[in-house]
Amino acid sequence: MADPKSTQTRPFAAVILAAGKGTRMKSDLHKVLHPIAGRPMLSHLMASADLLGPAAKVVVVGAGRDQVERQVADAAKVVVQEPQLGTGHAVQQAEAALGDFDGDVLVLYGDVPLVRAETMARMLDRLNADDRPASVVLGFRPTDPLAYGRIIAEDGVVAKMVEFKDASPAERAVTLCNSGLMAVRGRDLWALLARVGNDNAAGEYYLPDIVMLAAADGRRSAVIEAEAWEVAGVNSRAELAGVEAEWQQRRRAQAMADGATLIAPETVWFAHDTAIGRDVVIEPQVFFGPGVSIGDRVTIHGFSHIEGATVRNGAQIGPYARLRPGADVGEKAKVGNFVEMKKARLGTGAKANHLTYLGDADVGEGANIGAGTITCNYDGYFKYPTKIGAGAFIGSNSALVAPVAIGDGAIVGAGSVVTRDVPADALGVARGAQEIKTGWAARFRAAMAAKKKAG
Repeated sequence: MADPKSTQTRPFAAVILAAGKGTRMKSDLHKVLHPIAGRPMLSHLMASADLLGPAAKVVVVGAGRDQVERQVADAAKVVVQEPQLGTGHAVQQAEAALGDFDGDVLVLYGDVPLVRAETMARMLDRLNADDRPASVVLGFRPTDPLAYGRIIAEDGVVAKMVEFKDASPAERAVTLCNSGLMAVRGRDLWALLARVGNDNAAGEYYLPDIVMLAAADGRRSAVIEAEAWEVAGVNSRAELAGVEAEWQQRRRAQAMADGATLIAPETVWFAHDTAIGRDVVIEPQVFFGPGVSIGDRVTIHGFSHIEGATVRNGAQIGPYARLRPGADVGEKAKVGNFVEMKKARLGTGAKANHLTYLGDADVGEGANIGAGTITCNYDGYFKYPTKIGAGAFIGSNSALVAPVAIGDGAIVGAGSVVTRDVPADALGVARGAQEIKTGWAARFRAAMAAKKKAG
């Protein structure tokens, strides 16, 4: 990715508008906290802004302040817009929070999460260009302009901005639309907002009106353009899914460009922070939750679910494997079909190939875990560890009741319920003695058949 840093050195503040009620989401969760790729929309936007080093961040909310404050913690100030009288009125709520800040202000929207840091940097650079525009507006050209506000511009200079509700038929025919994002010098922003009126179809105070107010003072504003996907907004679950799909498509393309093979790219689902090495092969229907790091030359077979896990070079995962948070799969280790790991380490070259659960476990180098093995790590109140030494062999259908340790090179007989430590190189067997009763099965069948006939 290109270096996103702006060439200008003036400090800037990010004001993020998130006061919309989000009623179309039909959710108790604040709209901007709905996730894209496992991360709240608001956090996506703040992370992009943070790449440019803002001096301050202010999030303007309506309802749901407590939810937003919990999410942003100390990373931003949260202020409330009540009542909600339009975007201009919303930005005004940030003035007191910014105090005597005298830098530039970048106005963003919490439900427009995919804006890149590079685009933010272009806006700030344009604001501080030699011609010193009063403001910079971010425009885009959607396939269907719908009800977006229009920008009438020539050679990158704004002649007029108009909300769709107030636009003439000729103005509605213009394809350059207003994303709502703006960059303005702080001292200009507050003065212009104080002059914005609400004589419009909605009776609201529109942020874009500052462009025409500045024009009336003889000061021009500039427009730069972004791709439509970058400024796509989310107002419904369907739009949320659409933005997610766009993000995933671009992440898959990036993974392949970086040297991974995706057999069926459209079926692989990444998280915002998934790290993928080179020469990785990912088969269809693989899901990555947050916190996953995949090394080089790893093969991930189909229908695997991986979250909060580390998979080291040359390992093989799946099919139908589940790696939960804290799973650590060593180099050239194998986690096979219907194997689940949670807070467990599988050492270099170790194998757990079939139908196994490893929880709170440490498995040594080269160990082999037989089919149907489980670590019984929870007694209903507390979790306990299991340690399996290097080169140990755990027979199929064994239950290791933690806390317990299996020594290096030890063997646990199939079907054992192990409740005590097994020393290195020892055999541990814990199962009932087998009995043979000759002819019993034949006699049983005959008795049951006679009983059924009589009844």
